[in-house]
Amino acid sequence: MTVSARCLLFLWLFSSTVYAQNVAYPVKPVRVIIPVAPGGNVDSVMRLISGKFSEGLGQSVILENKPGASTNIGNEYVAKSSPDGYTLLANTIPLVANISLYSKLGYDPEKDFIPISMMASSPSMIAVNANVPVKNIKELIDYAKKNPGIVKYSTSGAGGITHLAVELLAFQTGTKFAHIPYKGGGPALTALMSGEVDLSVLSVLSAAGQMTSNRIKVLAVTSPKRLPMYPDIPSVSEFYPGYEFNSWVGVFAPKGTPSSVIQILNEQISKALRSPEIMEKIQKDGGEVIASSPEQFKKSITNEVNQWSKVIQQAGITPD
Repeated sequence: MTVSARCLLFLWLFSSTVYAQNVAYPVKPVRVIIPVAPGGNVDSVMRLISGKFSEGLGQSVILENKPGASTNIGNEYVAKSSPDGYTLLANTIPLVANISLYSKLGYDPEKDFIPISMMASSPSMIAVNANVPVKNIKELIDYAKKNPGIVKYSTSGAGGITHLAVELLAFQTGTKFAHIPYKGGGPALTALMSGEVDLSVLSVLSAAGQMTSNRIKVLAVTSPKRLPMYPDIPSVSEFYPGYEFNSWVGVFAPKGTPSSVIQILNEQISKALRSPEIMEKIQKDGGEVIASSPEQFKKSITNEVNQWSKVIQQAGITPD
């Protein structure tokens, strides 16, 4: 065989191998790292779609919780994983906020990950203890401005989602609240109901479970519009246009993952999300199915990195 023939054969074999690898993906189980403990929003959405997602891929989808350090442990693990499409990350706002909270990170949310899809988003509810003398969000802001630093709010921890939600409101309205961090959402809710604090941001499910208790008053939802299942509860934006806080859930791959693999993953995630039973479940819990393209999700990530940088800097938020 001549040298030219051997070169042609090598090129044909190489291109055939690359083509086969791309077409064959996935050929083994896909692992999704969830950097929070079981039971949270990220964990719930991933477990909700995992069956349909696995079915679409034709491979098992293994969900692995790696909580710790405000999701940094799981984030860094995936950032340093092989970019072959077999190790993915599911996360939410901490991924884009942590770069402004921590002086040193083992990853960059924009440079070290490829956004695959924003799957869903869900608003929260702003609630006060029943004894706080306000009836709506405007009265709350007026009350807080007349009593700067007196209105105390509970969160599940410094630098977490509920902390950022209140500080975004403070940032946009020029208000000062007193932050009281607790070790988890349960203790933060208990503090609100007992009157230990005045204010908190709750998930729709948590707020719904306490609406008839006469211990809290739900003032507003953080979505741009009212929720269909709670039409009597106004949105914050009706009083303060521009305020919006949605806790989204998205999936990422390490940088360097082939675009063909990203496309397959996006298509199968979108297909799973749009199944009627999954859409119904997410909407019932007050959420919205997004199923974005990688390009749309990338743009959202850039916007959120910039937004939270401003809020965190002004509020002086630290993870301590």
